[in-house]
Amino acid sequence: MVAGSTVVSAETAFAGGYGSGDLGDWQGLNKAIATPELINTTLQRNGLFMFGDSISVQDGKSLATLIASRLGVPLAVHNWSGRPTTPAVDALESWKTTYGLPSRILMATGTNDIFTPPVFAAQVDRTMALAGPTRKVFWVNVQAARTSVAADVRLADQRNSGWINLQLSEAQRRHPNLRIVHWAEFLAGKISRLTAYLEDGVHTTVPLGQDARNELIVQGIEAG
Repeated sequence: MVAGSTVVSAETAFAGGYGSGDLGDWQGLNKAIATPELINTTLQRNGLFMFGDSISVQDGKSLATLIASRLGVPLAVHNWSGRPTTPAVDALESWKTTYGLPSRILMATGTNDIFTPPVFAAQVDRTMALAGPTRKVFWVNVQAARTSVAADVRLADQRNSGWINLQLSEAQRRHPNLRIVHWAEFLAGKISRLTAYLEDGVHTTVPLGQDARNELIVQGIEAG
């Protein structure tokens, strides 16, 4: 995790950009969005709503199966490849207006905010305002260091991931009903995990990384 002084220096160094490049057009990329029928069933059975990005598009079906078997409830997803956090929270707000919200919400977004890290904290606060004080929000933190980019960009990815995770940790102090799923720390626990569990420095390998991340998520939800 990035220390506060490092974050300040990163913000100064990349005042005109943050080193990871620019976020591409994500709206035409793959997505997985639950049907209204599943959304309503999830509410009736007090399951979970999930809002995620491409990692969740890939891993969401497996996660839904695991949640059903371990927690006995359904998972309704709004996952979209390449999507940063702001439009993910827009989707949360839309579902709240249209359907209402269950007592537990899973946010698996933030990786695509490495391109503009300072916007992230406000979106976490916005999420918590939408959820209200009685719902629990489980948020998977991020690890990005794309193997397909140059070394200096990869370093910026890692630094910006730490910056996002720091903002999430700071938000937890403001919001006692926010729970962090520590994916980044899990990967850092053993050097071999970064290559065994990530295929490109971001997305999970299947099944090893996918199973590990989904298990970590379910354990976090079980812990409450």
